[in-house]
Amino acid sequence: MPQGSITHIIAQLTQKGYALSIVDKYILAFFGKPQSGWVKMQAGEVNRIDFLYNLTTAKAQMEIITLIPGETLVLFFQSLEKKLDLDPNALNTYYTLLSAYPEAGIYADTYHIPYGIKEKQLIIFLLQESEKRYKNMSYKIYGNYRKKHWLRILIIASIIQKEAANTREMPLVSSVIYNRLKKSMPLQMDGTLNYGKYSHIKVTPQRIKTDNSRFNTYKNKGLPHSPIGAVSFAAIRAAVKPVKSTYLYFMKNAQGVHDFTSSYKAHRKNIQKAR
Repeated sequence: MPQGSITHIIAQLTQKGYALSIVDKYILAFFGKPQSGWVKMQAGEVNRIDFLYNLTTAKAQMEIITLIPGETLVLFFQSLEKKLDLDPNALNTYYTLLSAYPEAGIYADTYHIPYGIKEKQLIIFLLQESEKRYKNMSYKIYGNYRKKHWLRILIIASIIQKEAANTREMPLVSSVIYNRLKKSMPLQMDGTLNYGKYSHIKVTPQRIKTDNSRFNTYKNKGLPHSPIGAVSFAAIRAAVKPVKSTYLYFMKNAQGVHDFTSSYKAHRKNIQKAR
């Protein structure tokens, strides 16, 4: 079943060889709108009325896809190639054309999609669902939805998503980001270099030296020009409402979480402890 209005559905089915007419549009509308996707129906001949009724009552086959928080679009689209046999280049092309955001235009979540959906329809669906959520969040927080401002929130949220060890740490990581920005200090966060195809690549001193992109927050002050991956609600909330602190540094400890400090001297001690 194609997506679109009932008139469009009738036209598409007619093109595929089903003997339907303009009258069937009204019959189908009376029964209800069919779901898009592949619909299983009983084999054998059926009369016109039963056929149209079955279209509206049969359940379309659905696929389940999940975008993990922190994941980049490059790897997400590669996973969709394996799971749904979709072209990752086509997915990226439609995303670039239709999304308001370079990354994070698709909210990190689990989605139920019609079986057999094509690249353009999938991207439209994912972007529409994500845009609705972003709008609702922004209106609840700010009373408006300004995309330029929301892009900044998504950028900060995406860094928090990469850097924080857990959701409890997110507001603390957020405070470090805002404190460093306020003092005009470079963020110097490895997570910003986990962009695109580098999503799961360990950041080395050599990489920091050689990467000349705006994602390298060791070389560039301020925020990157784009989010670095998909974000969760917890990361967005932390980006909007950081903890009030004087923290400027954090270092992962033996327990796998971070120690936060306000002075470089204390931070150096944590580095030595970690080594």
